[in-house]
Amino acid sequence: MAGNKLVVADFDFDNVKSNLKSFLQDQPEFSDYNFEGSGFAVLLDTLAYNTHYLGFNANMLANELYLDSADIRKNVVSLAKMLGYTPTSAKSPLANVDITINNGSGATVTMNKGTSFTSIVDNVNYQFVTNQEIIMTPQNGVYKFSGVDLYEGSLVNFRYTVDSTDVDQRFIIPSVNADTNTLKITIQNSITDTTQNTYTLASGLKSLNSTSKAYFLQESDTGRFEVYFGDDVIGKKLSDGNIVIMEYIVGNREEANGCSSFSLSSSVGGFTNVSVTTNSAAQGGSGPESKDSIRFNAPLQYTSQDRAVTTTDYETLVKSIYPNATSISAWGGEDDETPIYGVVKIAVKGQSGVPLTNATKLDIVTKLKSYNVASVRPEIIDPIITSVVLVVNAKFDKNSTTKTAETLKSEITTAISNYNLNTLTAFDGVFRYSKITGLIDNVDNSILSNITTVKIRKTFTPTLNSSTKYDVYFRNAIYNPHSGHESVLSSTGFKISGNTNEMFLDDDGMGNVRVYYLVSGIKTVQNATQGTIDYSTGQVTLNSLSVASISDISGSATTNIEVTVSPKSNDVVPVRDQILEIDVANSIVNVNEDTFVGGSSEAGVGYTTSSSY
Repeated sequence: MAGNKLVVADFDFDNVKSNLKSFLQDQPEFSDYNFEGSGFAVLLDTLAYNTHYLGFNANMLANELYLDSADIRKNVVSLAKMLGYTPTSAKSPLANVDITINNGSGATVTMNKGTSFTSIVDNVNYQFVTNQEIIMTPQNGVYKFSGVDLYEGSLVNFRYTVDSTDVDQRFIIPSVNADTNTLKITIQNSITDTTQNTYTLASGLKSLNSTSKAYFLQESDTGRFEVYFGDDVIGKKLSDGNIVIMEYIVGNREEANGCSSFSLSSSVGGFTNVSVTTNSAAQGGSGPESKDSIRFNAPLQYTSQDRAVTTTDYETLVKSIYPNATSISAWGGEDDETPIYGVVKIAVKGQSGVPLTNATKLDIVTKLKSYNVASVRPEIIDPIITSVVLVVNAKFDKNSTTKTAETLKSEITTAISNYNLNTLTAFDGVFRYSKITGLIDNVDNSILSNITTVKIRKTFTPTLNSSTKYDVYFRNAIYNPHSGHESVLSSTGFKISGNTNEMFLDDDGMGNVRVYYLVSGIKTVQNATQGTIDYSTGQVTLNSLSVASISDISGSATTNIEVTVSPKSNDVVPVRDQILEIDVANSIVNVNEDTFVGGSSEAGVGYTTSSSY
């Protein structure tokens, strides 16, 4: 009997071959056989390859059985379906406009569904269409359609005739770029009976019965979406001869994002002399939901179980209702600085970065009502940007690189921009100081060190010529090592009522916010108790401030005043509706040749380091 056993836990090709050889060499029949010098080596290679191939295949198959490890899209989609999750489709960019008929007449004017408009972005023409019929009644002789949604793409109509004898019949939406948010399903009784019924997308099982005119949606194994219907137990079943009419918009996904000027390319109620005013530029165009997003969202939706109890439930449901959201943060109103009970606040950041329109917010809130518990009221709000301003002082060894200081400065700026784009700009994007300084050091081997200081900035919009209270929430502790410490707060300029001097804000280190102006570079305090600063919570309050005008910022007119503070920690955390963004344009990067890189007999005499403050 052989004393050497086969090792079955190792599937590496070389190890499998070695194990097979050892096993055979231990057999009495092959004790003196030359395996490498004979044709047996080819057989061993074949066996080892086959074993390695089967082991790899078995491993890949096992991975595809689980949502966390599956890589093939149709498998990810299928596993998500088991959790009751339907991935989102491609999205057509959506714009909102007002349309005024300049030579209108009549008691009403109807804008047909599918009315087309054109717009241009990056020198490419795109078509936009309406997705509903709108009837307008003129007001004071003005023929104006207000708040009209325009979808980029073409309105498509596709039909199927139900045939139960065709066991392979499936109701597939033909285009992979179809926006299922615009999908309308109508069932016509037959070719001869043109009676039609509109079916609605089932959003759960609790409201469905055997007569419910509902349809279901799923992504097929080809990446296209499939519509299917009930079985006369859950949802009404279709009959032979019924005609399934699909109407939807097929667009160019993200390509048309940013279209902001629209012109009519057909007619509105027979009128062609119209003016189009843009309320919001086209935004939200995107491809189908990614595999990573499906893996993340499917388990969360499953845990919510068609109800909104926790803040995570709201975040998951809003993501399902508004797939164009790139980041969502929800919290109870009782957690605000001024507590509001019975309210769930939900901050939503869209793909385009532009704040959601009021119509979109109202639509989300309306769709959330069926999931709400008791009298809890959801409220959709816009993200609040907190800017991180950096001052980087980097030193490099000129003898270890051919790059100039300007080249290194450009590369450092690029590294900061990439960190901002890839790590921040979301509600859970924490600014981590060691990460950014490490990235700067790693830009080039010649960089010896960097001293980087951090400040955070927020803006507020004052009401001119009105004595008003303003609260600015940094929600991060502000640096104040001891009472009376030098000012850590600064602002851009403004003028107050009754004074022609340009004013600024600072603090006295003891919790008071002051208003001052400069005379020959010397501070003159106008009001030593204009407000308060809470160093522990990061709240700045300005009491009864009457702003007459606002100074330009960086040479540009503005309606905002910027307030900047030094944080207690170099790590900055976004809280609730905050999103952190590095202000790359206003950050400062200095790159200088280091005069002491080791080996000097002077041993650092006369060497100056950059300040850390």
